[in-house]
Amino acid sequence: MKGSNKLQDIPEKDMSSTVKLLLDFIEQQNALILQQAEKIQQLKDEIARLKNQPPRPKIKPSSLRKKETKSSASPNKKRPGSKKRAKTAQLEIHHTEPIEPESIPAGSVFRYYKDFVVQDITIKPRNTRYRLKVYETPDGGYVAGQLPAYLNGKHFGPMLIGFVLYQHYHCHVTQPLLLEQLDEFGIDMSAGQLNNLLIEEKERFHWEKDCILSIGLKVSSYINVDDTGARHQGKNGYLPA
Repeated sequence: MKGSNKLQDIPEKDMSSTVKLLLDFIEQQNALILQQAEKIQQLKDEIARLKNQPPRPKIKPSSLRKKETKSSASPNKKRPGSKKRAKTAQLEIHHTEPIEPESIPAGSVFRYYKDFVVQDITIKPRNTRYRLKVYETPDGGYVAGQLPAYLNGKHFGPMLIGFVLYQHYHCHVTQPLLLEQLDEFGIDMSAGQLNNLLIEEKERFHWEKDCILSIGLKVSSYINVDDTGARHQGKNGYLPA
């Protein structure tokens, strides 16, 4: 093969008739070798099939070269999905704090702000003292201010009650852990008070749960039914869901 390469390097105008015959002969021999190799491989595949052996795996050509070509063709092009969205554009800003540079050269002119938004959370107790004014009427009676209706006469506000319900029923926080958490926040609540907040006056939640099935049947376009089956005492049984 090395000799053939040297022959092919000879310019065509300098080739003699003998060189051209040799090149044609080499080309024919190479084609014959390829045909023989293909025929041998077909015979090997047929023998493997007759012996019930696994077929020859079909290995796909490597795509690494294609990726390198694409990357070299557009080195500055960003990959799909790499464009960042403005993550803080829709956030409600609760506090703005301007920060001056440590040193400002004389003659400098302010041009613009460079914003940097930090998300954080504040959990702290918020205790409110309602001072209900009491007046004595001329007839000897008394009138007093009334608590806001949303308090419902409780010593715990709606936000605290909502947090307790969310932690217990949605996050599955047990009452002892929830009580410990409230104590760490600075909330003074006994185990009995916590239990009452979790179980008392929940009729509206039970009503909502009871209405789920009937409302779902009214608004759904189809009904899906599943059955659970099992054998009991040698007999097949099932329980409709």
